[in-house]
Amino acid sequence: MNNIFTTSNLSINGISYRDMEFIEGKITFITGPSGAGKSTLLKLFNGLVSPSSGEVYYQRSNIAQLDTIPLRQEVSLVNQELFLFDLSIEENFREFYSYRGLPAPATETIKKFLKLSCLDFPLDYNCSKMSGGEKQRVYIGIFLSLMPKILLLDEPTSALDSQNSHNIFGNIFSFCKANKITVIVVSHDKVLADKFSEEQIEIINGLV
Repeated sequence: MNNIFTTSNLSINGISYRDMEFIEGKITFITGPSGAGKSTLLKLFNGLVSPSSGEVYYQRSNIAQLDTIPLRQEVSLVNQELFLFDLSIEENFREFYSYRGLPAPATETIKKFLKLSCLDFPLDYNCSKMSGGEKQRVYIGIFLSLMPKILLLDEPTSALDSQNSHNIFGNIFSFCKANKITVIVVSHDKVLADKFSEEQIEIINGLV
């Protein structure tokens, strides 16, 4: 299989990483203690931050030389700091699609991705009334519906209980495998990582 990301002599914010390779089509979990540089690595992968030195390659192209707009359309980062508009579920989907210059998704499409996220709410339900875990599921559903090539998930279970997280991510990972979407997950949930990962990378102060 091809490498989707590779790094070379990479450093940022005082952290120097060992060289890494991420395999296309795999579900890879990145684990390690807080402050080790896991979340920063995801931001490097979609061009949200730039390295102090070294290179990150996406499909053999140096990310520093790529246009970040099409890059982020292919490489979607679902941050811990999620953002939803104080609008209905359906309106949130429409806003995100509009931002991408895409036609509004069909009602059935929205329902399909809410079901994948184990969320049973009417589409006119206002997201401002939801709990943190419910908002997180809507947010993931929106990004997944955009069908990126790469889905980057930063602590996706932070607002979910253990049972919900395993049900939801069982659905999501199965969908991604069926649709050849590469998934890279930063997580402290060792049980989730052991259950669903095909590759695991542990980072401790940049060391792999």
